[in-house]
Amino acid sequence: MVDSRFYKCAGALGLGKLAEVSGAELYVPRSHEEVIEGSVFENVATLEEATSSDISLFHNVKYRDAFQSSKAGVCFVDHAAVELAPKEMALLVSDSPQRSFGLALAALYPDVEGEMTSMPSPVHATAEIGEGTVLEYGVVVKERAKIGNHCQIGANSVIGAGVEIGDHTWIGQNVTLSHALIGRHVMIYPGVCIGQAGFGFAMDKRGFVTVPQLGRVIIEDEVEIGSNTTIDRGSLRDTVIGRGARLDNLVMIAHNVVVGRGCVLVAQVGIAGSTRLGNYVIAAGQVGIAGHLDIGDGARIGAQAGVMRHIAAGETVLGSPAVPIKDFMRQTALLNRMVKGSSRKKEQVS
Repeated sequence: MVDSRFYKCAGALGLGKLAEVSGAELYVPRSHEEVIEGSVFENVATLEEATSSDISLFHNVKYRDAFQSSKAGVCFVDHAAVELAPKEMALLVSDSPQRSFGLALAALYPDVEGEMTSMPSPVHATAEIGEGTVLEYGVVVKERAKIGNHCQIGANSVIGAGVEIGDHTWIGQNVTLSHALIGRHVMIYPGVCIGQAGFGFAMDKRGFVTVPQLGRVIIEDEVEIGSNTTIDRGSLRDTVIGRGARLDNLVMIAHNVVVGRGCVLVAQVGIAGSTRLGNYVIAAGQVGIAGHLDIGDGARIGAQAGVMRHIAAGETVLGSPAVPIKDFMRQTALLNRMVKGSSRKKEQVS
């Protein structure tokens, strides 16, 4: 659900207007015509969380079950999904549902990044600063932000509107936080960016359409985040970093990613959107993990691995594409034998 602390709706839209601004074709089930046609919508939610007053999107077959059980009042879909839809759901049908969804969200939430305004003081009058908290030179704290007790905020860091930070959290220099809720005893090293828009846009021959990102970032207690790491906010659901996780320098977390408790992500790990890591997962340096995957509890991923499939709990994988460690060792041994055999043949010929 959209958090009103961070996003302001420009006004509810009826189904006809949603169809008009999005370029989609409206389909209303006959059994619900009288109820639905007069409805207006401003709330947006995931398929799993949506209610009859919400707009949602179905554009990935991986979420077919969630779509068929969704309670959304209206959903953007492609033509093939019409027959799969719940009988009581209104549909906005498009050749590019993600594009149409993006256009509708832009009409509902035109200022998702927030308007910049002149500040007579670097700490806004509506901000709340806890007892014993230290703000170094150049720190900016925007409207309605809340910083807990005994925090330390490094020089030139920016705490965005509505951001909340728990007690005893340490934030280094030149950190930027927006659209985020930060827990207690968190350590955020210099140069970190948290809460910026995820890399969400629709692609087709008509050109790119940015899909407004309306989620948050949740950083749980006792997390450490290394220098110059970036964590995108969610598109609708939240991006979450679980309690006690350790993120090294230059880690990239995309929108909607969930990192479980106690995970370790070494330098230059990149995780694509909507992937979920269980608890105590270890990803070594320069690991790349594709989107919409599930990585089980205690999984271990070797350096420079490219993960393109789900990984079971406790499994260790290596290589690109990543395979179980025993398979990787066999492949390496076989390749070595093939190279040595080829070299011997060349020597014999010469």
